[in-house]
Amino acid sequence: MALKELIIAMVVVVVVAEDLAPVYHTTPSYHTPEPYHQPVSYHQSAPYHQPAYPEVPPKYTYNYGVSDGYTGVNFGHSEVRDGYKTEGSYSVDLPDGRKQNVNYVDNGDGLEAQVTYKGEARHPEHRPSYPAHPSPYPPPPSPPSEYV
Repeated sequence: MALKELIIAMVVVVVVAEDLAPVYHTTPSYHTPEPYHQPVSYHQSAPYHQPAYPEVPPKYTYNYGVSDGYTGVNFGHSEVRDGYKTEGSYSVDLPDGRKQNVNYVDNGDGLEAQVTYKGEARHPEHRPSYPAHPSPYPPPPSPPSEYV
């Protein structure tokens, strides 16, 4: 009996729900929204032309140096160029205590470098900054003679 009442209640709900469903009599129409800014008009720009550079041979001089007493950094570089002729040098303090000087010349046909070193290389004895390995465990004690 309870099953019959449940089925009847469900049928009543479906019939009532059909009457409550929204009915659309016309199909909605959508239009393109109005733009929020003026349309941009694009025009053909003038063709690009490479700038004309004068045919003057390069000529410059520069140098720089760094010497930091706190960190011990010391290096520098200088160069002179006039057309195809380039001359220069640079120096740097190496970690082994020597100073490396490089003098170079380029006449337009390739670089020629002369490398010289001043001082003698010092390699301090290596001392590890960490503690040595702990000694291994001592051997186990031997059993008493009465058990042997």
